[in-house]
Amino acid sequence: MSDLFSPIKDSQTLSQKIERKIEQAIREKKLPAGSKLPTEHELCKMFAVSRTALREALRRLNARGLVDIRKGSGMYVADYNVDDAISSLLLYYDLKFDKNLILHINQARLMFEPEIAKLAAQNRTEKNLIDIKKTITDLIACNLDHIQAEADIINRFHAKITEASGNSFVMISMEPIFSLIPRMRNFIYANVDGERDIRVAYHQKIYDAIQAQDGETARNAMKELVEHTNETYINKLQKYNLER
Repeated sequence: MSDLFSPIKDSQTLSQKIERKIEQAIREKKLPAGSKLPTEHELCKMFAVSRTALREALRRLNARGLVDIRKGSGMYVADYNVDDAISSLLLYYDLKFDKNLILHINQARLMFEPEIAKLAAQNRTEKNLIDIKKTITDLIACNLDHIQAEADIINRFHAKITEASGNSFVMISMEPIFSLIPRMRNFIYANVDGERDIRVAYHQKIYDAIQAQDGETARNAMKELVEHTNETYINKLQKYNLER
């Protein structure tokens, strides 16, 4: 592996340059997940840098989840999985969570979710139908005063439809957004008269279309649901601003 890295000439931001070079090797799969990195001594010779600069680069790579440093064993390329990617997005959303993020997320949902529902109608399995139907049953049975439980069920309804699409990339991309649904609902309102019945009706309409493998109806019903949700959120946000 002696030819994997070359000396770094510019001493300015040296640890950052080391970090980028190792990251690039990981991205290009020259260092695949689970592979062991050269020792600190070997890396220092390859890069022609001090141990201090190297250790700072390794510390940052470790903090980012790209490198796993095991005491007494060595340094390994971490197996960066789906959970890691979602966790990073959730952290970003948590840090940026405010009224603007809510509106932006709802705009994104309106762009994506109708097409996801259409894809779910085309690809759904019997197991998918059972899972989606259960969320509707659970929503109907949920105590009206249990706002958090209701929001969790709504989250699960959308997640199960995304799962029914059969597209793993869509599932990974949408999961962090759906996980914010409970927090968004709690931020905007506790309960709205008649909202439960409206939502159940939409959910049932979407389910029926997916069951019938009617992609266009599923798409249009999901579009109506997300538009209704957006309108509710916008009205509540405007009222919130006026009352402040």
